[in-house]
Amino acid sequence: MPVALLSVSDKSGLVDFARGLNERGWDLVSTGGTAKALRDATIPVRDISDLTGFPEMLDGRVKTLHPVVHGGLLARRSESTHMQAIESHSIPLIDLVAVNLYPFRETAAKANASDEDVIEQIDIGGPAMLRSAAKNFDSVTVVCDPTDYPKVLEAIDAETAGNNANTLQFRRRLASKVYEHTASYDSAISQWFAEKRGDIFPEDVTVSFARAQSLRYGENPGQKAAFYTEYKGAGLAGLKQLGGKELSFNNLLDLEGALMATDAFGDEPCCAIIKHTTPCGLAVGKTALEAYQKALACDPVSAFGSIISLSVPVDAETAEVISSLFVECIVAPEFDEAAIEILSRKKNLRVLAGRAEWGKNALDYKRVRGGFLAQERPLPPVDPTEWQVVTRRSPTAEEHANMAFAWKGVATVKSNAIILVQNGATIGIGAGQMSRVDASFLATHKAKSIGHETQGSVLGSDAFFPFRDGVDQAAQAGVTAIIQPGGSVRDAEVIEAANEHNIAMVFTGQRQFRH
Repeated sequence: MPVALLSVSDKSGLVDFARGLNERGWDLVSTGGTAKALRDATIPVRDISDLTGFPEMLDGRVKTLHPVVHGGLLARRSESTHMQAIESHSIPLIDLVAVNLYPFRETAAKANASDEDVIEQIDIGGPAMLRSAAKNFDSVTVVCDPTDYPKVLEAIDAETAGNNANTLQFRRRLASKVYEHTASYDSAISQWFAEKRGDIFPEDVTVSFARAQSLRYGENPGQKAAFYTEYKGAGLAGLKQLGGKELSFNNLLDLEGALMATDAFGDEPCCAIIKHTTPCGLAVGKTALEAYQKALACDPVSAFGSIISLSVPVDAETAEVISSLFVECIVAPEFDEAAIEILSRKKNLRVLAGRAEWGKNALDYKRVRGGFLAQERPLPPVDPTEWQVVTRRSPTAEEHANMAFAWKGVATVKSNAIILVQNGATIGIGAGQMSRVDASFLATHKAKSIGHETQGSVLGSDAFFPFRDGVDQAAQAGVTAIIQPGGSVRDAEVIEAANEHNIAMVFTGQRQFRH
């Protein structure tokens, strides 16, 4: 009679799986709460102590750490010396292990969890059994994912019927999942300890992600791609798709840019229109509709085929107006039923609801050859009370309000970044240029090509002006106020240029590059 050892924290699917094994003639051995769940379902099961001859002890900390368990898992059936040792010590072979680990991540994520609570969720026996069984996948089936239970039963049936051509390959895949699972688990524990000592950049880093979905292709057809998340439902994976076709690689990248643009504005009605991960329109308004219309006015040509993010719920009126534009995706905290019905008429429009939050202490990773760079997430914009007016003229109240908007907005534009702002909306954006004066020229050119009046606008720059030419160019466009970090060796020259043109200039002391 084959032996199955079942010891799971996540008991989803357990009873059906155990009943399936029992009906197929398997001897079930289990531990603590798993054994109780099976007995409650009237499924025959033996306690682990029946197998080991040793009681569970230390509040369950020691129960499977025993030579009988690991001997039964690790013994190679094809090695005569192994089988002789098994026989001489009366160790029963174990043919299947189903184990998933204590909920360490879930416990550590609780705001009120004590260190003792978290440490008690560090599983010792579970990873040991999984690793032993996975190492001996030639003979032992190991299951760490409850969604694999039906496949395991199917494989058992196929093997019983003599159709076992793919059985070894299947067990090898299950073994691979074990090492992915235990590596992820150990990584979470390591990160928790690092955070407890205040070390966000430990000496050794294991980055662990779970595949959320396979994608049709990457940035271009012909490139294979997939979407991975820190845990199930994290970030973008936590958004609920209400309509439209499957999200693409580029959609997900642009959604990140869109949400980054609106995040800084909190619950204030804000709309970001994104192309190639950077805004082509950004605005605030009294309503979602007003914010959208102001953002669209910045560059309605580039908005074709865009991603739209709104910081507030979408109603039917807003949905009706947006639906007249070809849009790839729209994301908002929620949509009313009428809005969903309107947007669903566009079969290819992906509609996503929810708030995709960054995890606590989340880092920003950028891949380079041979490794990756890690940094803290971008800091929130500097409080206006910390700004320094460096010119003879101070900004007016209206200029100050537009400066506050510009400083939040320019941080989401690819550097070198320049934006022109009027009335809480962008009217010109210069993104990703090799020089700041080129970015200034592009922002002005885009604004005038659409028909915007740049006279009286406010300019936001994500980094300092290295020369006065950028200020001179802004003055030619009619800019009356500039917000920038400051910090150039030529700051005095730049300030003097602003004074010559009667431009109010503020230094924030904070650079906002977005490479």
